[in-house]
Amino acid sequence: MIWRFVVRRAAMLAATALVASVAVYGALFVSPGDPATLLVGGGKPPSERLLAEIHRQYHLDDPFLRGYWRWLTALFHGDLGQSLSYRDSVAHLVGDRLGNTLFLVAFAAVLIIGAGVALGTLAALRGGWGETAVTVVTTTLMAVPTFVMSVLLIWGFSVHWGLFPAYGSGSGFAGRLEHLTLPALALAATWLAYVAQVTRSAVRAELASEHVQTARGRGIPERLVVRKHVLRNASAPIFSVSGVAVAGLIAGCAIVEQAFGINGIGALLVQSAAKQDLAVVQALALISVVLFVGVNTVVDVISALLDRRTPLEASA
Repeated sequence: MIWRFVVRRAAMLAATALVASVAVYGALFVSPGDPATLLVGGGKPPSERLLAEIHRQYHLDDPFLRGYWRWLTALFHGDLGQSLSYRDSVAHLVGDRLGNTLFLVAFAAVLIIGAGVALGTLAALRGGWGETAVTVVTTTLMAVPTFVMSVLLIWGFSVHWGLFPAYGSGSGFAGRLEHLTLPALALAATWLAYVAQVTRSAVRAELASEHVQTARGRGIPERLVVRKHVLRNASAPIFSVSGVAVAGLIAGCAIVEQAFGINGIGALLVQSAAKQDLAVVQALALISVVLFVGVNTVVDVISALLDRRTPLEASA
C-alpha cells in the first residue's frame, strides 16, 4: 500500500535526521579551539574569568547530553541558536541568505534536468556522430571539478568576453538571473553530464525492448512510439538520478558561492567553520543533511510510483 510505503520512508527520514543531529553536535562538541574567544575583542589574551563567564552564559561548558538536549529542544521551537561571530540569531542569518541559495539550486536544477535529459535523449535517438559528440562532452564535464569549472567560466565568460558578471548575486529576478547564470552552470555541469549519460542508457535500453519493436511493427508513428513507449518507461531511472543530482547540489553550492562571492548559506557555512562559530555550523550542517535526505525520500516515493514494475513493498 502506498501510504505504508510513505510512512516507512518518513520514519527513515526522521531516524536519519536524529542520527545526523547527534553526529553534527558531537563532531563540533569535540572540535579543538574555544568559541568563546570570538566574543573577546582586542589583542590581549582574554582573562580566565571572562572566558568562564562567556562559557556559563552560552552553555559552552555543558556536558554532551545536556548540551545536545538543550540544542535539540531549541531546534524544535524554531531557535537555531546565536552566532558568536555575527552577534545575531542563526535563524536571521540563514533567512537573509537562503533566498540566494534556493535560486541558485533551482536554476542549476533546471539546467540539469532540461539540458541533461534533452542531450541524453538526442544522443540515444540519433546515434552516430551525435551520440559520440554528446558522450565526449559529458565525459569531459564529469571529469572537471566544480571549482575548476568555476574558474574557467569566470575567465571565459566574464573576464575574456565580459558577457556575465563574475561576482555577487544581483537583485530582482532579472538581476539574479544574470548574476547566477555562471554559478548555476558551474554547479550543474557535472550532474548535467551524469543525467545525460543515464538518460542515454535508459532510452537506448527501451528502444531495444520487445514492446517498442512490437509497437513499430504495428505501424505506430515513431514520435508516438518515442513519447508513449520509450520516454514513459525510461522516466523512472531518469527521474531517480535527476532527484539525486538536485539533492547533490545542496552539498556543492558552498564551493560555487565562495568562488562567485554569492551571499548564500553555503558560503556562510564555510565562513562560520573558519571562525569556529559552532551554532551556525551546527544548524547549517543539520539543515543540509535533512534537505538532502528529504529530497532523496521524495525521489524514492515518486520513482516507485513511476516504475510500476517494482512493487512498493519490495522498494521499502
